[in-house]
Amino acid sequence: MKFSTTFATLAAIVSGATAQLSILSPGGPNLWWVDDEVNDVTWTCSTSPYENFTVLLDNSNSSILTSPYAFVAEQPNYQCSVEIYSYQLATFPAADGYTILFANILNSSDVYATSEEFELKPQNAAYPASSATPTGTGSATASASGTASASASSTSGSSQKSGAAAMAAPMGGLAMIGVVLGLAMA
Repeated sequence: MKFSTTFATLAAIVSGATAQLSILSPGGPNLWWVDDEVNDVTWTCSTSPYENFTVLLDNSNSSILTSPYAFVAEQPNYQCSVEIYSYQLATFPAADGYTILFANILNSSDVYATSEEFELKPQNAAYPASSATPTGTGSATASASGTASASASSTSGSSQKSGAAAMAAPMGGLAMIGVVLGLAMA
């Protein structure tokens, strides 16, 4: 009975630890959008538990946006990124405080992920360097002897938080689960 209880607890923890969806760009001081241009949204599709979601734009200043604006009704997760064209967005002023939200397609108040705040720069401004966009990768290993290790890496041209940093905690938690399982079975 001890094994089945441990296994059930482990399964519940693992499903929560690996179910991550993070928006990698835009967000932060080095990943902005340019008004009236093609812009990208990138996310951690390999760790997302969701098959699809609605993509919304929000702003912390209610005089710019009174509520989140849905501009992609149903985005498949497997694509990992999407180009956003100027016709998809209403006319929004160049300003700070914008965020991207991924939400349930049937209930936009059920938010799955929120980007860091970013700036919408005026038309014809330069795009951020492509090296500024983080890529999230991670791995974890564990053995039944009670030892564990975890690692995550990121390719980023800036010192801002990356998708890999967001994944380090869950992957470290997954490795710790291996330790718990190893000790429970010993």
